[in-house]
Amino acid sequence: MFEGPISQLTFELIIGFFALFTLTKFVRRAEINAITPFDFLSAIVLGELLGNAIYDDEITIGYILYALCLWGILTYTVEWITQKFRRTRKLLEGDPAIIIRDGQIDYEVIKKQKLDINELLSILRQKDTFSIREIEFAILEQSGAISVLKKSQYDRPISQDLNLPYKPVFLSIAIILDGEVLMHNLKAIGFDEKWLLKQVRLSGVEKIEDVFYGEWKQDEGIHIVVRRK
Repeated sequence: MFEGPISQLTFELIIGFFALFTLTKFVRRAEINAITPFDFLSAIVLGELLGNAIYDDEITIGYILYALCLWGILTYTVEWITQKFRRTRKLLEGDPAIIIRDGQIDYEVIKKQKLDINELLSILRQKDTFSIREIEFAILEQSGAISVLKKSQYDRPISQDLNLPYKPVFLSIAIILDGEVLMHNLKAIGFDEKWLLKQVRLSGVEKIEDVFYGEWKQDEGIHIVVRRK
C-alpha cells in the first residue's frame, strides 16, 4: 500500500518509538515537576536526535539506534555514578539551597542561585504563600521548585483562629546519607560522631554504615531509616 519514502518513514518511526520506549525503562523516571535541568535538557536532546534522524534522508535506521543507545548509556552512567558515589551528586545534580532561613531571606544564596526577588515571590505564590512573613524556611530544590515550611501560626488550620499557643518551627537536618555522616550538618547542630553512634545504637542499629538515611529535628530528636539488605 505504501511505497518509497512513506514506508521508510513508517519503519523508522516504529523503530524509533520502541527504541525510546525501551530506553525510558532503563533511565530514571520522575514527575515533570521533579525533573532536574539536566533531565529536561537530556529529554530535549534525545527527541532532537530521533527527530533529525527520521527526517534526514541520508540517515539510516542504524544511525538512529546507535544515537539512542549511546545517549542512553551516557545517561544511565551518570545516574549510576550519582547513586554509587555520594560525593558526585553535588557536581552532577546540585544541592538544595536554603533561601529563607528563620524567616529571613538569605540574599547571598539567592544571588548565587541567580534568583531575583520577583521570581521568588512568584514561585511562593504558587505555593499558596503570599507573604514572606509566613515562611520559616524555604528550600530551592535541584529541580528549581521551592519547598516551603510555614511558621506555625500561619499553618493550616491557622493557630490564631483556634487560639492555640505559638509553637516554634524547626527544620529537619540530614546527618546520615547512604551510610556516611554529613559532618558539616552534624557540627552545625552541635554534636559529634560519638553522640551520633550512641543514638544510632539506641535505635537498634549497630553501625552507621547500616543507616540509609538519618535526620535530626530539634523538637523530635533523631530519626533513622535502616538500609535494606
